[in-house]
Formats: sequence, C-alpha cells, structure tokens
Amino acid sequence: MEHSLATELTRQLIQIESTDPGTYELTIKDWICSWLTSALHADVRLYQDEVLPNRFNLMAELPGTDPGLPALVWICHMDTVVVGNGWTVPPFSALERDGKIYGRGACDMKSGLACCLSAFSYAAQKSISTPPRRTLKLICTVDEEDFMRGSERCIQSGWVTKEDWILDAEPTNGQIQVAHKGRTWYEITVTGHTAHASTPWKGADAVAAMAEIIHEIRTAIQNAPTHLDLGQSTVTFGQIEGGYRPYVVPDQCKLWIDMRLVPPLCTEQTNRIVQQAIENTQTTVPGIHASYKITGNRPYVEKDEHSPLLRHLHKICCRTTGVETIVSCFPGYTDTAVIAGTLHNTNCMSYGPGNLECAHQPDEWVAIKDILRCETVYKRLADLIF
Repeated sequence: MEHSLATELTRQLIQIESTDPGTYELTIKDWICSWLTSALHADVRLYQDEVLPNRFNLMAELPGTDPGLPALVWICHMDTVVVGNGWTVPPFSALERDGKIYGRGACDMKSGLACCLSAFSYAAQKSISTPPRRTLKLICTVDEEDFMRGSERCIQSGWVTKEDWILDAEPTNGQIQVAHKGRTWYEITVTGHTAHASTPWKGADAVAAMAEIIHEIRTAIQNAPTHLDLGQSTVTFGQIEGGYRPYVVPDQCKLWIDMRLVPPLCTEQTNRIVQQAIENTQTTVPGIHASYKITGNRPYVEKDEHSPLLRHLHKICCRTTGVETIVSCFPGYTDTAVIAGTLHNTNCMSYGPGNLECAHQPDEWVAIKDILRCETVYKRLADLIF
C-alpha cells in the first residue's frame, strides 16, 4: 500500500488521545505547534486563542500578497468523542491492517487534519520560491464534538470572515457536502400534582401530559414540507425523565428534543409548534403546567450553485479521481456549518477522508486510499493561492 506524509501524520495524531470529554486538546495542540514549527521554514505565522481553560484554538497562516482575495481556510477539530466500549483493537494504537488505519478519531477527523497539515506544508515550501497571492490558513479548533465553541470563537476573533473560502475535512464518503439541516434543541418541563395511582383523578399526570406534547410535536414535524436537497425535517425525543414510583401520579416530567430542520421550517415556526402543543395539553390534561426553553439553535445552510470554492473543488476532485464527484448535504452539523449559518458565507463546505458511518463507532477506521485522495485534492486546492 502506498504511503505519504498524511498517512504517517494520521498514525501519529491517532496516538495522541484528545477525547471530549476526557483529555481534551492541549496535548495534541502542542504537538501540532511543535510539528509546524519544525517542519516549516516559510513565512508562517502561528496564533493561539484560549477558548476554554487550557483549550486553545490554533491557527497557522501563510499570508498572501493580495489582501483583496478571499483567504483559503482549512478548518479541522482536534477533539474526538470518548472511546466507549466494544473495541477489538487498541483505540490509540493506529493499527494498520488491510489498507486501513484504526483508532479513535481515525476518520473523525485526524486523517483529515493530517491531510491538511501535509497540504499546508506543501504550500509553505512552494511559497519560498513563489510568494502566494491568496492567504492560506489552517485552523485547528476545540469543542467541535460538544457545543462547537471553538468555531464560534473563530468568528468572534475574526479568524474567518464572510468572504473566505472555508473547507473542513470531515469524513464525507468521497462526496463534497455543502448543505446542512438546521439543528434546534428544546428542553420542555411539565409540572403536575401527585396523587395515589388508585385515585389518579385527584392528581395531574405530568408524564401523560408530556406524552400528549410529544405526539402533537411529532405529528407536526412529520407533516412539514420536504426540501429538494436536504430532505425531511426530523425530530428526536432523545431523553426523558419523570415520576417517582409506578403507584404515584407523577408531578414532574422533563424532556429534551433534537430537531433537524429544512426550509421552509425554521426555529421561529417550531417555537409556535411547541407552544401550541403545550397550550393544547394544558387544556386536555387539567392541572398541569408546561414551559420550554431553547438550548441550542443552528440555522440550516443551503447549497449555493454559484460558489467559486465549490466550482474549483468539484473540478479538482473530478480530475483527481477520474469520476464525477457527487455534491450532497452533510447529515450532521460541522464547524463550517456554524460559520456559514452565522456569517451567511456560501463558500463553506466539507470534503474529507473516511466514511461518516465509521465515526464515533468502536474500531473506527479510515482507508489509506481515502487519505491519499484527499491529500492530493488539498494540495491541488492549495495551488489556487499562487
């Protein structure tokens, strides 16, 4: 099997635990800083920004000579999910077998980070003899696997702008993924009144009321319009708690909801759906009181057919692979989605090694051929800065 700088970097990065929650990103951030300092001999600038205690965003910047050109930005998160159970290989061994590299973060997204490091090194070396016209940035973020506060800080600090061309290296199954469903999280609380289960009419059943709320919300979301690219809006009632004992009418219940929204459905409309479900239930289940709050709100991101980054990236991918590269939507939410949704930047997208189905799983792996493909694509993309 052919190897490259990116495959070697993938193995080294997997061997550095950066679980979230867990060890977090400090050790891997320091390793990346050290590698960039020792590997690069061009006019590269390094910046760090403490987002959370001992959790730093890192940016390597290769300045261009024309400040009027949008910067090309690669953004990669350094954290991974926890290891979990069910592994048959050591999760930080970076075991290579049958053309694959195994380990926590192999596809999400240490192989993508490795490809970006390799391509950034390529551009930096080329810049010694050919000064770049367009600025190139490599941003390594924290907290992507939780609240995405790293990418939010990149916006606040001005590391990324509305005009930049921004690509993350999430695993995309060989596709370019440019659109995202919105993500809205709700917490609903219902309070009632306790009573003995033999005389339930003397109480107000908070759990029964929550069941009514769930049914009404689920029906409304299922009946919402679909979107040509993003498909159907969905709702998941991910966590619920309430009650004390089977023989006691429960006087409290709490529910956490994850909605993935597509146009034309938006958070303003789902607020009305949730509020209407609460009001209807307070009528049908007398004696209860319900309220909600939003705990997370990310807007949907639609594809821009006229994006120059999409045009260049699609051409490079097709030339590299020899086949037509599919342009699709990303089923989850990424750092670039945060940036696109906040800044209304239509040049934000995902393209990286690995299959998303392997992410967060036991025995996570990435195919070496995927690493080689993306490393080549990123290097050819880096040529656009010159």
